[in-house]
Amino acid sequence: MKPVFAAILFAVMAALLALIVYSSLGLRQFTCEVCMEFQGRSNCATASGTSKEEAVRTATDTACATISAGMTESIQCSRTPPVSVTWQE
Repeated sequence: MKPVFAAILFAVMAALLALIVYSSLGLRQFTCEVCMEFQGRSNCATASGTSKEEAVRTATDTACATISAGMTESIQCSRTPPVSVTWQE
């Protein structure tokens, strides 16, 4: 392999890695903890998102995953208003 080609390949790989790290860090703008209660069971989950709505929806779905059984209950739980939403910095 020629040294010039190797240097160009290394520069491209480094730029790609830097882009991936930069874009990954930019995704965590909003973080919240959502506590859900469904059919006598409760659970809290933390999630991050690029918007407040996305963070709440992801945390809600995660919290509901452990307190519901099956797709129907999971959807019903997700449509239940959260007991609490706590925003984290």
